[in-house]
Amino acid sequence: MKDNKTDASKLITNLIANLTDWRGETFAKIREVIVNTNPEIIEEWKWMGTPVWSRDGQVCLANPFKDKVKLTFPDGASLSDPDRLFNNGLGGKKWRTIDFYKGDKINEKTLASLIRSAIAYNEIKIKAKK
Repeated sequence: MKDNKTDASKLITNLIANLTDWRGETFAKIREVIVNTNPEIIEEWKWMGTPVWSRDGQVCLANPFKDKVKLTFPDGASLSDPDRLFNNGLGGKKWRTIDFYKGDKINEKTLASLIRSAIAYNEIKIKAKK
């Protein structure tokens, strides 16, 4: 029987390893912040190759592109963003993203705070359904 969590983690590790430029380092740092923010975060591999991090629902997902690494929060429009990390997708009604470009610094503290907000939002959604 396969361990889907381990498989997803291995696939994410391989994705990062194959990004041999600045995107690999950026992606690895984003992943590190995500998994260190909450020990109950689950790594998943969805939609034919998208790393997804979940806790009581999707928290965020990430994709490398030619010129950026995109971190997407499916419920980003519902999250407080006092540090103004979201820099793309601001016109949508649900999703918000952070595009990291070459040379961008990742503020670990503020990113972790946003991740905690997404987890808290998921918990509120679960309680509302009960």
